[in-house]
Amino acid sequence: MKPWLELAEHQRWLQTQSELLLTFGMSCGLPAGGAAYLDVDGIPDPDKPVHVWITSRMVHVYALGHLLGIPGCRPVAERALAGLTGRMRDQSGGGWFAAVDDAGPVDDAKVCYTHAFVILAATSAFQAGLVGASTLLEDATGVFLERFWDEDTGLCVDTWDSSFETLDPYRGINANMHAVEAMLATADVTGDPTWLERAARICSFVATQAATNNWRIAEHYDSSWVPVPEYNDGHRDDPFKPYGATVGHALEWSRLLLNLEAAAVNAGLTSIIELADWSSTAKSLFARAVADGWAVDGNEGFVYTTDWDGVPVVRDRMHWVVAEAAAAAAALWTRTRDPLYVTWYQRWWDYIVATVADPTAGSWHHQLDPADRPISTIWPGKPDIYHAFQATLFPRLPLAPTLATALASNMLH
Repeated sequence: MKPWLELAEHQRWLQTQSELLLTFGMSCGLPAGGAAYLDVDGIPDPDKPVHVWITSRMVHVYALGHLLGIPGCRPVAERALAGLTGRMRDQSGGGWFAAVDDAGPVDDAKVCYTHAFVILAATSAFQAGLVGASTLLEDATGVFLERFWDEDTGLCVDTWDSSFETLDPYRGINANMHAVEAMLATADVTGDPTWLERAARICSFVATQAATNNWRIAEHYDSSWVPVPEYNDGHRDDPFKPYGATVGHALEWSRLLLNLEAAAVNAGLTSIIELADWSSTAKSLFARAVADGWAVDGNEGFVYTTDWDGVPVVRDRMHWVVAEAAAAAAALWTRTRDPLYVTWYQRWWDYIVATVADPTAGSWHHQLDPADRPISTIWPGKPDIYHAFQATLFPRLPLAPTLATALASNMLH
């Protein structure tokens, strides 16, 4: 039997899953601009503000949907994009507020994580031909380079106050991870290899740090980039900055390293190709995440976090972790053709269909307890479809270029 990743029938099944997810999120676009936080049924939650990170993700996703030729996606992307070019943009102070409501900003911090997603949204919108995307990309990359990229360290700072006057001493890997994602996409759209070189500097730091820590990635640092291993010990299940090692991020990084390697090969950038053994590091991160996180307490599913010895800390299952696991397995199979990764890929999709996907209300349950029952203590509702949707696309596209550029170049299979 051929592996699923080589079957046309499986590719068609993934396409169906893409379409189902897009249908679920169609109501996210708001008349005033931006994308709403969605409840369990895909209905905008009126009690939640309009977040830049959700809005940017939905611009990205529905721009990809438009590039897939799915009717109805372009208007959703346009409404969400209007939020980034309108009320979510700080017209006087620069950058983007973290969240707004109808009265204005409700969180006026300027955060690297959200700004990285604005860049990603702009690149996908540009490839989809959306009006205003080119200007948005120019503005977003300008703010990013001026405020968040630290050329001396080759890493990104994390959070400014609203006026860009006070920089928080915290430094974080999560923001840098999504900055790499945005940098790879920007390199594809602009043709500027400097973005790949910046991404490689971040990836090299993470790879070196993980190699000295038994392939568990330290997430939290002080202003000098010294790890703070006990950060958030009092709030261990934080949705963005949890305590300990985040299993899903190791999986996400494993894929990103292969995306970077492939992009560098395509661009002929030998300096990046020779900088590290990207595939070996990707395999090590993947293996550590699976050993620490998958079905370690008697039930299938990935735990959210572990301590520095690999002991589970937060045992709840987050949908995005298994989405990234499936994407990483597909990437590693593409890179290595090792059947081990096909085995994991197929097992995780079986688990997603049986447990994580919601056949009644649609989309995926965002959080499950250790017994794989849906709960909502960390992630109420189903805020967006970004991770799940990308998991349906990565197996059908090459490791490089990035998703929107690959779709615009008719590389889907």
